[in-house]
Amino acid sequence: MTLKLTLFSQEKDDFVREILIDSDAKFLELHQLILTDCHYGEHQKQCFLICDEDWRVSGRICLEDNKEMSYDQDINLMSETSIGDFLEDEGQRFAYVFDPEGKRFFLMELTENVFGRKEKEAVVNRRHGFPPMQSLDEEEEQTAGQTENPEEIEEGFYGDEGFEEEELDMEGYEIDE
Repeated sequence: MTLKLTLFSQEKDDFVREILIDSDAKFLELHQLILTDCHYGEHQKQCFLICDEDWRVSGRICLEDNKEMSYDQDINLMSETSIGDFLEDEGQRFAYVFDPEGKRFFLMELTENVFGRKEKEAVVNRRHGFPPMQSLDEEEEQTAGQTENPEEIEEGFYGDEGFEEEELDMEGYEIDE
């Protein structure tokens, strides 16, 4: 069975990806497809979060075995976990954490189950818009080059032209000490 997934960002309204992937594929294949399509690098703490209809997290699929997690939690690895093990109902929601340091993620939804069709490999079926930068540091670097140097800012403040000190009525400003 083929799953049609929709990936979108809360940061960029015009960014949407529609992905077709076989339900037997591993989360690792989906992870790699997203990284490739968005031109992102891999980070060991990237993960998928399985969510309920209110976007509350109910499960986690990690890239690597995270030693920081408590032992009472199930550890699901992307390389070992099939997508169909967690996603089966249309409308089911999950998230992909692409920037663990900045706690940024894409929201995803299973939009359609296509029965009788198998995908050999995951593909991006539809693209719209450009993804956000992978890390906030990259965005800051990019916008830092666009900001003006304070020394280069023109002295063009509102009302500074034609100001003469004689026009200022100092008696109108009574200051009691």
